Amino acid sequence: MFRNLLVPLDGSRLAEAALPPALSLAQTLGAPVTLLHILEKDAPTTVHQDQHLSRAEDAVAYLNQIAQRFTAAGVVVQVHVHTRPVTDVAESIVHHATREFNPDLIVMCAHGQGGVRDFLIGNIAQQVLARQQAPILLCQPRTEDHPPFTLRRLLLPLDDESQHDLSLGYAVHLARAYDAEACLLTVVPTLATLRGERAAAGSLLPLTAAAYLDWQEEEAWTHLEEHLRELQQAGVRAYRHVVRGDPAEQIVAVAEAEEVDLIILATHRKAGMAAFWAHSVAPQVVRRTRRPVLLIPL
Repeated sequence: MFRNLLVPLDGSRLAEAALPPALSLAQTLGAPVTLLHILEKDAPTTVHQDQHLSRAEDAVAYLNQIAQRFTAAGVVVQVHVHTRPVTDVAESIVHHATREFNPDLIVMCAHGQGGVRDFLIGNIAQQVLARQQAPILLCQPRTEDHPPFTLRRLLLPLDDESQHDLSLGYAVHLARAYDAEACLLTVVPTLATLRGERAAAGSLLPLTAAAYLDWQEEEAWTHLEEHLRELQQAGVRAYRHVVRGDPAEQIVAVAEAEEVDLIILATHRKAGMAAFWAHSVAPQVVRRTRRPVLLIPL
């Protein structure tokens, strides 16, 4: 399923958070890796307190140095520098992904804190996700050294929309490759955490809404039981949880409680920024968790 990995790097230590997962996946799955750097037009002299790579020769030297880690681990790796400066880094990543490298997975870092982090998730990772079909593994930045990537347990949030079941195949693929355990999760809202039209209906008919949510919880257990059997038949150890509350908050809370190494989320590809932030829990989870998140575009 993941046979070709693309790792965009900007030269900063924060961006290198993508390297341990990429190296581990490449080794475990036998997948080649392409390291990519895009020269940015009118770029600042520093990026996340590191010197910005504004010259092609510096970028090539940097990527070649990084590539030695992959080569030493027996991974086939190539480097590529887009030498013509661009103003739209996301579009350039998409161009290389769709027209040159055709990766099955793009591994990137969710940079920074606060506004910078929100900006990059919204403008680079989101745009890359919206403009092409490959899943994106978002790795969380650390101020200390980036630890090796391990995958002992993964979290797979599911709802009653069958299209989100697409992430099951990726979970099976990774769980079998790493002999990892899968935690299936469904979050059922409470009256207080309903949104939009459902919240309005719940305020008008609270008893009816409460009864409906109780029924939805029962259905969630049944739905997860079906997928639990699917995973177990595929040779994957798995268990299930159904919890109540805000989806993003509960996904992050369960990820912490279960000490998962990866969260797998199916998410709609939205061309517009407002639509993406308004209708998907994925960016909310990415903003709140310190764990890697694999985003599967629907």
